[in-house]
Amino acid sequence: MTVLRIATRSSLQARTQAEYVGGLIEKSSSDTVEYVYVDTQGDLNATTPLHQMGGQGVFVKEVQRAVLEGRADIAVHSAKDLPSQQAEGLVIAAIGERRSAHDALVGCTLKDLAQGATIATGSVRRRAQISRLRPDLQFVDLRGNIQTRLSKIPDGGAIVMAVAAMEILGITDRIAEVLPLDVAVPMVGQGSVAVECRVDDETTAHVLAGIDHAASRRAVEAERAFLAELGAGCSLPVGAHLSSDGVFRAFMASDDISDSVQLEGEIGDSDDHIVVGIAMAVECRNRLQGEA
Repeated sequence: MTVLRIATRSSLQARTQAEYVGGLIEKSSSDTVEYVYVDTQGDLNATTPLHQMGGQGVFVKEVQRAVLEGRADIAVHSAKDLPSQQAEGLVIAAIGERRSAHDALVGCTLKDLAQGATIATGSVRRRAQISRLRPDLQFVDLRGNIQTRLSKIPDGGAIVMAVAAMEILGITDRIAEVLPLDVAVPMVGQGSVAVECRVDDETTAHVLAGIDHAASRRAVEAERAFLAELGAGCSLPVGAHLSSDGVFRAFMASDDISDSVQLEGEIGDSDDHIVVGIAMAVECRNRLQGEA
């Protein structure tokens, strides 16, 4: 029997995700797991807006380093936190079955927000999408763990949260409104857990193949192909989502969120999902540049 060491951030959400993966491993193999907790740049600096810290990667690099340096065998992340370029020496060996990818408002619903009310969010994408429907709203930045963010709901306003994060912690009763995918196209990989191991660790890769969820992997791969083509992290207002019924939604806004484009297409079972993701990115970029 082998003990597999799982590296994860130490936040409650991250630990819960890692324990979910650990449970799947122990159920599907003869291995046991232990956990290696890591503080990332994003955890240590909870005040600077994410887009000013470099966007994607601030919550994963130290976790990945624990695996690369041999202190752990597996890295578990929220897939939306992973940069589009695969870290050298690592491979995404499994994608967990996807939870809800939707965004949600906590506080007030969109229609109940008064003229000029305040929305708190650390995501430029979310600001761009919500302001398309309600340009009267005011936006302030929001950082911190989930409990901290829930304590910062503006008076008469709302905060924006990922439904998956609230599902993991069992607090979906706090949701005022789940935003439709047509209103808020999620961040690439939102709602999914990505599991990495070293590229030369075939034994661990074989174990992780046993917990890979094929449909979720296909969706996340298409979305990550979209992001990779743009060369963008979460510092750019972009989103992409492939739903279970084959609908691919893509969103992209200008840096100042004054212009945006949202597209929708379909990916059939026989279509190359990577090619479609790339094509949607090219179309978004071309249309946005044409509007500029």
